[in-house]
Amino acid sequence: MRNTTKATSTAPDTALEEPPRAARKAAPKPGPETTPKSGRTRDSATIAAQAPVTPGSGPATPAPLLGPRALNRATLARQLLLDRSSMSAKDALAHLLGLQAQNVKPPYYALAARLDGFGPEELSRLMADREAVRIVTMRSTIHTHTADDCLTLRPLVQPARDRELAYFRKGLVGVDLDRLTTLARDLVEGEDGPRTMKQLREALLAEWPDADPQALGVAARCRLPLVQVTPRGLWGRSGQVALTTAEHWLGRPAEETPAPDATVLRYLAAFGPASVKDMQTWAGLTRLRDAFERLRPRLLTFRDEHGTELFDLPDAPRPDPDTPAPPRFLPEFDNLLLSHSDRTRVVPADLKGRTWTGNQAHCTLLVDGFLAGLWRLADGTLTIESFGRLTKDQRAAVVGEAERMLGVLHPDAAYGIRFGTVVRG
Repeated sequence: MRNTTKATSTAPDTALEEPPRAARKAAPKPGPETTPKSGRTRDSATIAAQAPVTPGSGPATPAPLLGPRALNRATLARQLLLDRSSMSAKDALAHLLGLQAQNVKPPYYALAARLDGFGPEELSRLMADREAVRIVTMRSTIHTHTADDCLTLRPLVQPARDRELAYFRKGLVGVDLDRLTTLARDLVEGEDGPRTMKQLREALLAEWPDADPQALGVAARCRLPLVQVTPRGLWGRSGQVALTTAEHWLGRPAEETPAPDATVLRYLAAFGPASVKDMQTWAGLTRLRDAFERLRPRLLTFRDEHGTELFDLPDAPRPDPDTPAPPRFLPEFDNLLLSHSDRTRVVPADLKGRTWTGNQAHCTLLVDGFLAGLWRLADGTLTIESFGRLTKDQRAAVVGEAERMLGVLHPDAAYGIRFGTVVRG
């Protein structure tokens, strides 16, 4: 049965919805900006490799201003959200430096929003063939990475894992961390591996019975590059989290800890223009200023409306701020909303915090490039909650994008589409 969608205009239950918010202010018109650049988005590795060595701006030359809409359009272009890309899923995964994957489905929804011709079986096949994996990397969160990036980015963020482990030191008194690392590796790579985290904790607790079980599990995860093996993460399949090392699963050793310079260039290609603090937020690392300074002769510099210095690749796309931005349905934890210290390029200041309820993250809707609402797919219905009033044309475009998403990811199911309330107060 082919997917059929029916759009209905169901008003929210006013007795249950939150009090109406003031209409979101339109994004301010940008001030003087650089001459817009447009062009087809290329993968981050290509852009970074071709970045020319050019003199940086002299200290007496004020950096050009990029207003909120200019930053928004540039970031959307890098994120493949302004125009859908014909990239393969593997190339997109590399260009984006991975996709947040706290839950199983978000990477599939993220690629469906960004790629033309994508089907969920494409990413699922990459994972089954061990060309992509699920592993904790940036910000101590699970990401889906290409195998190559798994073996390079995981060593890069090891300092963050060391800091994370330090928070659990009270539960690890008397634990020899080197011995724990060796024992944990033997367990997950042995004949009985991969192991669930529960099995791993129990085995380590037998060695250190006075230690905190949770701290032992965290120590193993922080000291070893543990991947979640399939069928976990495959589309339409279920499976508990079972762990082994990246080296064992992929059949090749991890890279030596790389200098961050190449990753800085790739970050800018996928998330720029950006500040040093933006990248530190994305990576969960500190002290990246030196890398940016080494690269300064190869980069352009701008400033945002607050005067923050922004770096960018000379040939990266910077579209006209008035470039149309179609609606996009993004999954919870999408990196677009999590990878900058200043998120106002996508999240208007008056909507800060609206994408979370307690510890629960919500799926998000972009309209005109900015956060404009939430959505939920449940019980045969796609419910869309808009934070502000949509025009007739915007509403029709949102419904059209919703129908496309459902056709890509759920072609054999029938879903209704309604405008209503996702989060009830």
